Amino acid sequence: MAEIFPFAAYRYNPQRVELEKVVTQPYDKISPAMQECYYAASPYNLIPVEKGKPSPNDSPSDNVYTRAAQKLEEWIREGILVRDAAPSLYAYLQDYAVPGTHTRRERRGFIALGRLEDYSAGVVFRHEHTLSGPKADRLELLRQTRTQTGQLFLLYDDPAGRVDAVLAQVAQQPAAVELRDEYDVLHCLWPVSDPKVVQSIVAAIAGQKLVIADGHHRYETALAYRDECRARVGITDRGAPHERAHEWAMMTLFNSRSKGLTILPTHRVVANLSRFDLERFRVEVSPYFDWYAYPFANEAERPEAYAEFREDLEGRGKEHHAIGVYAGRGAFYLFLLRRGGDLEQWLPDLSARQRQLDVVLLHRLMFEKGLGITAEAVRSEKHLTYEREMDAAIAAVDRGQAQLACLLNPVRVEQVTGIALAGEVMPQKSTDFYPKLLSGLVLYCLDR
Repeated sequence: MAEIFPFAAYRYNPQRVELEKVVTQPYDKISPAMQECYYAASPYNLIPVEKGKPSPNDSPSDNVYTRAAQKLEEWIREGILVRDAAPSLYAYLQDYAVPGTHTRRERRGFIALGRLEDYSAGVVFRHEHTLSGPKADRLELLRQTRTQTGQLFLLYDDPAGRVDAVLAQVAQQPAAVELRDEYDVLHCLWPVSDPKVVQSIVAAIAGQKLVIADGHHRYETALAYRDECRARVGITDRGAPHERAHEWAMMTLFNSRSKGLTILPTHRVVANLSRFDLERFRVEVSPYFDWYAYPFANEAERPEAYAEFREDLEGRGKEHHAIGVYAGRGAFYLFLLRRGGDLEQWLPDLSARQRQLDVVLLHRLMFEKGLGITAEAVRSEKHLTYEREMDAAIAAVDRGQAQLACLLNPVRVEQVTGIALAGEVMPQKSTDFYPKLLSGLVLYCLDR
């Protein structure tokens, strides 16, 4: 059974800081350039905590993790971060434009403490594997700071929209926090401490199965830290947050049925292939795919060909498995899975759910059979890099930095939850839930 709990979060004091200048994107989305911008924005920006700079003089007693802990202590002592008076759930709204479109959406969820559960308990489900490096980094940061600054993004299933209706009522009041980030996403926050409202949300989530949409590394880091604490204190009972703070993690939960959810595709850019030949590639994958060309003779013709290609990739992809390919040479290509093709015969080691994912067909039929790129080569990123924007993937080919851009439609939310609840995982970088949840809006301090 999923358990959530209100908590008294630490938040930035709006009397002391400009909120837009102190919050950040999640640590794994912060580029070096973004890191510099955050450092320059404010001396109280979360960046030295969320993703601090190492120093050549770092030591076991003075490093990015110990300095992060010192910053948090300093900011709490100086009143830069202050604790809310009452335990609350936090209604969270994001108003955003879907990248590459003129469509705006609202995504409504709420922040709570959620009980940490092993995957084997059948309460929290993942949809991707994690890597050891990021988990080691986040674990050491949690050990030193005993604070969670970023959000876990989880999905629950509420067809009746009971929680959404409550959140809509809450949003009728002025928001306690309202700010716009660097991607022009509006973020609004409302603390909800009314016991009746809180209990109605807690009751609606009880018994739910939760699917991790984003934050797998942070979730597994919280599990590892919980287990360390259990071993240290010799207590394994589950306890409330004020009794066993390490048994809980800060989570933002969204209804999987919400129309405000957006998943963006992550395109694959292929390079460093010896003797790559487009014609031979088409022959190699011809048992599995039919292909259609969108040629252009010059730059004047290119926009029309590109627009037609994108329209067909999206439109045909709603009914069929469709993958776009660009290798320069004056044409875009659309590859459609051959009708009547026997995916069970071609991919007998995969489940029916896995075989319905375009990204799986790309990796297993195009990369492995058409280009000889093995799963191990994919994991090591020997030939692949990733781009959110289709134009950026195509531009890499035009610049001569890549040989091939493989362009995908996004997976659907129901595909993600279906695979996760079946105990399966998707290939790395299969999902990109947009927009991201800001770090620093609310903080969960485990020992306060």
